[in-house]
Amino acid sequence: MAAEATPRINARYLESFTNSTVRILGRVTSLRGESATIDANGSVHLHLNRDAHLTLNNAVEIIGKVQPDLSIKVFQAMDFGSNIDFNAVEAVVDATHRYKDIFYNAD
Repeated sequence: MAAEATPRINARYLESFTNSTVRILGRVTSLRGESATIDANGSVHLHLNRDAHLTLNNAVEIIGKVQPDLSIKVFQAMDFGSNIDFNAVEAVVDATHRYKDIFYNAD
């Protein structure tokens, strides 16, 4: 069985991936109980799981499912610290969608 593709996105691609599992990397801008907000070229609301341990102002990569309200239900969160080149992150997101046949099935 093949693994499910998890395309890299940012906030501007949320609507295109509703009900899909994605990867998104952004800076944590707020934490409130079981929810958080990240800046991933736009604001994204997260519904955290018990295993998610985020740090304010750190970069975090989320694997999760985009909900109908364009929030993300977090399956996995990985803290990337504070030393991230977000221009490089955006370049990877751009390449993912420019060459989508390599990275995910666009059907």
